[in-house]
Amino acid sequence: QVQLVESGGGLVQAGGSLRLSCVASGYTSAYYDKGWFRQAPGQEREAVACISTKDGSTYYADSVKGRFTISRDNAKNTVYLQMNSLEPDDTAVYLCNAVFFSGIDEGVYWGQGTQVTVSS
Repeated sequence: QVQLVESGGGLVQAGGSLRLSCVASGYTSAYYDKGWFRQAPGQEREAVACISTKDGSTYYADSVKGRFTISRDNAKNTVYLQMNSLEPDDTAVYLCNAVFFSGIDEGVYWGQGTQVTVSS
């Protein structure tokens, strides 16, 4: 069973930085897409950033372009989200997501989430 575990959330002042990590385990497929979603109270879940483990291609939501950077370390089965210039509107639960497109692991998987709170 594929498992995703997030870490790195916390409370920061506006303008500060955090780095989130998501470690994947329990899979056999070589390549998959991995990313971060977030959900604030009363709002829809939003895709923040995604990355392919195969070629490193990325996607960013317009609201975080220029401030957030997604990266991965395939050897460590880990994806990172470096968040700079944080704003109060970034406050949300951040959820790690992985999508496997083939093989016995095919499907969509979610972590439990980590809280990010930005104060002003």
